Amino acid sequence: MSGKILITGGSGLVGMRLSEMLIDQGYEVAHLSRNPDKVSNYKTFKWDVKEGTIDENAITYADYIVHLAGASLASDKWTEDRKKEIINSRVKSANLLYNAMKSSEHHVKGFISASGVGIYGDSGDQLMSEESTAGDDFLADVCQSWEASAWQMHELGLRTVIMRLGIVLSTKGGALPQMARPVKMMAGAPLGSGKQYMSWIHLDDACRLFISAIEDPQFAGVYNAVAPHPVTNKQFMKELAEAMKKPLVLPKVPAFAINLMMGEMSDVVLTGQRVSANKVLQTGFTFEYNYLEEALESFYEKNANG
Repeated sequence: MSGKILITGGSGLVGMRLSEMLIDQGYEVAHLSRNPDKVSNYKTFKWDVKEGTIDENAITYADYIVHLAGASLASDKWTEDRKKEIINSRVKSANLLYNAMKSSEHHVKGFISASGVGIYGDSGDQLMSEESTAGDDFLADVCQSWEASAWQMHELGLRTVIMRLGIVLSTKGGALPQMARPVKMMAGAPLGSGKQYMSWIHLDDACRLFISAIEDPQFAGVYNAVAPHPVTNKQFMKELAEAMKKPLVLPKVPAFAINLMMGEMSDVVLTGQRVSANKVLQTGFTFEYNYLEEALESFYEKNANG
């Protein structure tokens, strides 16, 4: 397969790795950016979501669009302004793409958007499938708005795929380095009750799944982009400490302490979703990292001696 892939949010964790992997497989890749003059390895088109402007050459360039853009959930406290930014950065960017495609002659064959397993809210140890009902907290609201804006592409006759990402594991960014820091300093501990489930996926598997969604026309609709074996936070911290050859010393970090530090954003670590990968597995997709231990070893075994 080859073709031209346009990526929004291309400078983020998933976007950067996905771009590399697509190039390796013979695709051409372009990014949409507010500052296309920044030095980049990729062809870059200008857009400005706040202003509602986009270079229409971006749309006529693309065979497929991968929509990963969205303000980080974990970089700032969730003030009312920050919450608006988290939603708008996802929804307005999809609306901008939709309107640009509606009004141009293009040859886009498919639209693949990220979403998150946060859509299920705090669902305890119940196993959630793509058909499960959405939660009613802020993260669930974000994901529902995000998906509704992405699903508009379906009205344009485009094959539309929505990937509900679990916690994407990488040492280059996202949650893992933040969770590893206290472990490294011999202060690792489960967070809150430790019973909340963490549905995770290795960065490379997440990117391989996006590539499968581009290449395989059977992908349509919503999929949980999670590895087949979710674990509780307590198990996660235990396996992380083992992979890093460090002890877990502290008792649990109490929820109130995390609330004090993070405010409402503590929902990200204190609530959990136990999410099923069955629908993805039924497509024939195979995970390189099925179990957490394998995923963590891919990051920490190499560095064990360094």
